[in-house]
Amino acid sequence: MEEILSQVKAYSEEITSFTASDADSLEQFRIRFLGVKGIVKAMMGEMKNVPVDQKKEFGQTMNGFKQLAEEKFATEKERIDLMGAGAAEQIDFTLPGTPLPTGSRHPVTLMRNRIVEIFQRLSFTVAEGPEIEDDWHNFTALNLDENHPARDMQDTFYLSTDPAILLRTHTSNVQIREMEKQQLPIRIICPGRVYRNETISARSHCFFHQVEGLYIDENVSFADLKQTLYFFVREMFGEDVKVRFRPSYFPFTEPSAEMDISCMLCKGDGCAVCKRTGWLEILGCGMVHPNVLKNCGIDPEKYTGFAFGMGVERPALLKYGITDIRLFSENDVRFLEQFSGI
Repeated sequence: MEEILSQVKAYSEEITSFTASDADSLEQFRIRFLGVKGIVKAMMGEMKNVPVDQKKEFGQTMNGFKQLAEEKFATEKERIDLMGAGAAEQIDFTLPGTPLPTGSRHPVTLMRNRIVEIFQRLSFTVAEGPEIEDDWHNFTALNLDENHPARDMQDTFYLSTDPAILLRTHTSNVQIREMEKQQLPIRIICPGRVYRNETISARSHCFFHQVEGLYIDENVSFADLKQTLYFFVREMFGEDVKVRFRPSYFPFTEPSAEMDISCMLCKGDGCAVCKRTGWLEILGCGMVHPNVLKNCGIDPEKYTGFAFGMGVERPALLKYGITDIRLFSENDVRFLEQFSGI
């Protein structure tokens, strides 16, 4: 035991006189004395060789030895840290900083925000809902019978484990959920991402973005719908744009219409983008079908309403002169950085 105590005394003197020159030398001290295979642990392992009547005294000595090493390490660490902080204080913060690239909003986000901002000026509020939806909110409540083509597996992504659950094909599911609350009147727009099982090309993708609108109140007419959309088109595309409505069919609206605007690229003369017609379809609309109101518990004899829906990508293609819809989802920085500052 005398030999061990002599070693402890020598190590204690070494610890007391130790001064770390930097963080590396301090780490070496920690490993040497306090590491898993360090001196403190090795010396404590000698307890088994100490006579029973001397174990208490030996234990007290070793505890003091360990405490000495730990306190020395803590003291030196604090000193080294303060030295580092002092060096940081000497940095000249008046020097130019490291330049960082300027970020930008995605063009789809820019267009979505612009559409939302226009309708908010007409007192429409934003409503959102789930992208994974059930059959009732995506199809049945919207007056789509079981054999409607939109239910075809080639158009809709169904969950293989539960065919009644699917990825929503439009944001009309949000309209149904809001109507089910029966907090009338309703004046909402529903932006969001939707999914359809389509072949990916320059003109279509398996997912895209929509903004749909819904207004339900007493005495709402088709004239209200037209004036609302006239306002939107002029705010979005300018006062000179021409507008036309064409009769159409949607199971959830009656009467229904497609809305076209004059092609901004060829000024109505006809080009490849507008298929030589001079017109571009931008949205579908109509008066909410009475069956849809009934499905949501709303009295169609008292309330009427209109609905409309548009893709976000197509207006973005027109506004920014983009020719391939796939660019929106490729995350190419060279493409995205063009919208910095917009």
